Amino acid sequence: MKAVLHPARAVALGFLAAILAGTALLMLPAARAGDGAAPVIAAFFTSVSAVCVTGLTVVDTGSYWSTFGQSVIMVLFQLGGFGMMTAATLLGLMVNRSPRLRTRLMTQTESHSLGMADIGNVARLVLGVTIASQLLLAVILCLRLRFAYGEGWGEAAWNGLFHAVSAFNNAGFSIHADSLVRYSADVLILLPVMLAAIVGGIGFPVLNDLRLQWRDPRHWSLHTKLTLVGTLALLVLGTLGVLLFEWNNARTLGPMAFGDKLLSSAFMSAASRAVGFNAIDIGALSHETWALHYFLMFVGGGSAGTAGGVKVGTIVVLALLVIAEVKGRRDTEAFGRRVGASAQRQAITVLVLGSLTVVLGTMVMLRLTDLPPAKVIFEVVSAFGSTGLSTGITAQLPVSGQLVLTVLMFVGRVGTITIATSLVLGERRMPYRYPEEHPIVG
Repeated sequence: MKAVLHPARAVALGFLAAILAGTALLMLPAARAGDGAAPVIAAFFTSVSAVCVTGLTVVDTGSYWSTFGQSVIMVLFQLGGFGMMTAATLLGLMVNRSPRLRTRLMTQTESHSLGMADIGNVARLVLGVTIASQLLLAVILCLRLRFAYGEGWGEAAWNGLFHAVSAFNNAGFSIHADSLVRYSADVLILLPVMLAAIVGGIGFPVLNDLRLQWRDPRHWSLHTKLTLVGTLALLVLGTLGVLLFEWNNARTLGPMAFGDKLLSSAFMSAASRAVGFNAIDIGALSHETWALHYFLMFVGGGSAGTAGGVKVGTIVVLALLVIAEVKGRRDTEAFGRRVGASAQRQAITVLVLGSLTVVLGTMVMLRLTDLPPAKVIFEVVSAFGSTGLSTGITAQLPVSGQLVLTVLMFVGRVGTITIATSLVLGERRMPYRYPEEHPIVG
């Protein structure tokens, strides 16, 4: 019983319970727009995708599910996004409460983390940010859809709310069959959606740090600085990459004006790491852009946020480690601080386990289907990274292939945080050390 109640395992069990409850609700006849109840696989896949805030679908959300079904899906990805932010933040606080008082005090001093006395405020603060961001975006989208696209107030309000909740939680679900392609030139829709996705996906520890000390960047924690720098670098890299590879593609950016090309490229760069909406047809992208998306989807967003992937902080720590090794420096440093050895080991572990998961998932999927390998890899990385972008093959996969994707979505959403947290919670000092030796590397 004690093992089951381990915080890391409790998170996984909580998500599994939400998935099963969502499946049961989506199998009700009232959840489907047509006659009869939804098949088990359609309900289960949709529930997993919603709770894991991924956005991959085997049926069209807008036409297949009724308003009740769409409401269930929205509640599921609200629970998935809010629940992960809260759970990850609370687990992070528990990690910082080491039995060793000296270690705990050093950790709180260096990271400016919340103290254990603040745990009661964590959920309320996350809830406040969530509700405020979603309501603001819902109002913006509702007004835009009403006055620019002529939708009725009821339709505009529902579409605005659904996409606002989906955007902030980085869920990637859209009522439109083409996602947000129809708005590819509308800055008043794409920009607010992109900003909401970034806020939700950057991670609560960063948001809390900015809330407390937004005027004093010098006192931001190292985690906040690394996450913000990494997020900005990936956003610029992704935008330039999409522009470069798709500039003359007649099926994507080619016919657009320069401003629209820049807007769509920036949106796709942000969406590929988090939200899962697409403003241009994913299936029409070049293979170079697909390869760029493999990397961006695999990285994902910030720790303890609504985005998936191995996290920006992991990649930045590894980049700093490589830079230090190339320069021959003993310590891995950034912004006048040393990155702890345990954080470096955890980053390597998360990257290796994530890579192995993607490789294994790809091998299994290639065995189960004859679809083009590039599209299969895209689907696997999207599922693991909780991104939800798709080249359009999800519904074409056999049931066994769709079940593999559900496993990847669950592991990618819950597993990386669970593993990383378990590593920290299981850390202990050994009373002895073996003699040191240096094997040849490289």
